[in-house]
Amino acid sequence: MAFQRLLPLVALLCLFVAPPSSAVPSLHPVVLVPGNTCSQLEARLTDEYEPPPATGCGVPRQGRGWFRLWENFTELQEDPTLLIRNVCMEGLVEALERVGYREGENLFGAPYDFRHAPAAPGLASRAFSGFSSRLRLLVERASQRNGNKPVVLVTHSLGGLFATVFLDRTPLRWRRRYVKHLVMLCLGAGDSPLNMWPLASKALASSPTSLQAAVLTCGNRSFASMFSLMPSPRVYGRTPLVITRDRNYSAHDMPEFLAAAGFSEDEVARYRTRALPVTLSLRAPLVPMTAMNGVGVPTVDKLVFWDGNFSGRPQLVNGDGDGQINLETVLALQRLVGADPDQPYFKTILIPNTTHKGMISDESALKRVVSEILGASS
Repeated sequence: MAFQRLLPLVALLCLFVAPPSSAVPSLHPVVLVPGNTCSQLEARLTDEYEPPPATGCGVPRQGRGWFRLWENFTELQEDPTLLIRNVCMEGLVEALERVGYREGENLFGAPYDFRHAPAAPGLASRAFSGFSSRLRLLVERASQRNGNKPVVLVTHSLGGLFATVFLDRTPLRWRRRYVKHLVMLCLGAGDSPLNMWPLASKALASSPTSLQAAVLTCGNRSFASMFSLMPSPRVYGRTPLVITRDRNYSAHDMPEFLAAAGFSEDEVARYRTRALPVTLSLRAPLVPMTAMNGVGVPTVDKLVFWDGNFSGRPQLVNGDGDGQINLETVLALQRLVGADPDQPYFKTILIPNTTHKGMISDESALKRVVSEILGASS
């Protein structure tokens, strides 16, 4: 993956002994903060794994050591005839290179462990604190490497949450010195009801029917970041998001929903005390910001488990959005960020018929994204 080739943070000390730059000198440095599709997940088969009787399951090929998971995670053996299409940030990196950006010179990446999440202000979060320290150092040194120009932060999906919380917790003087612009792709104010589905499916988690189901349920239910991606009461209010015969659940009812989905009292308490305050504290970053989102794609607005059986497949009620982030959360950005009198600049751009992943892979969308980055760099 091209994003995985981006300069690791530990190699930043080499910046000051690098050869003369081939990058366009007028450009402001760019730091990419990816979504969770850029994470490098690996797996191994333990002694508890019992392969199915059918041949070709991949066990002899993979053995018992660690191996990289591929995009098609419903299979245990990669199909060699398939062309792997990178949905990380390869397309965006290549598009930026065509206009003069160079990895390690004025183009950098800030990876993180997507399983973790920012904690509420005042609460410890070792993973996020480490990410924040590394990102701050990266931004400062990228600026120094490029004539002390402030950087353009470009985020995708979950990376936008990490970046906005990071900015909110850094001194305003630092933000205005080192961050020229925030370009946030594919994220609204609060996340989608779609994320409530894997959290609901406890039965699938205990007995997954496929590797995909195991990833979506066993994995996501245990990730702190999933609680941070729950719908925000500030956006959805009392609107029903999960509908059953006996009762409905709105964004205000997330603790009750989690309890009904089988989470323990301790897990529900962690949502209340660690994740919900982060969701409710979203505010303007007080640096120039452009939000770009796709629309025109059916996107989940509500989940219907009519019989109350969360282990089954829900009926999906769709609205507008990019297939993952719905339009309501995008429009809420104008109210929660754009309307802040202290926000120096805010613009929202809606790109028709563009999916969540298409924003960083489709040629037409990439042209718009690169154009905005260049505009922010001017």
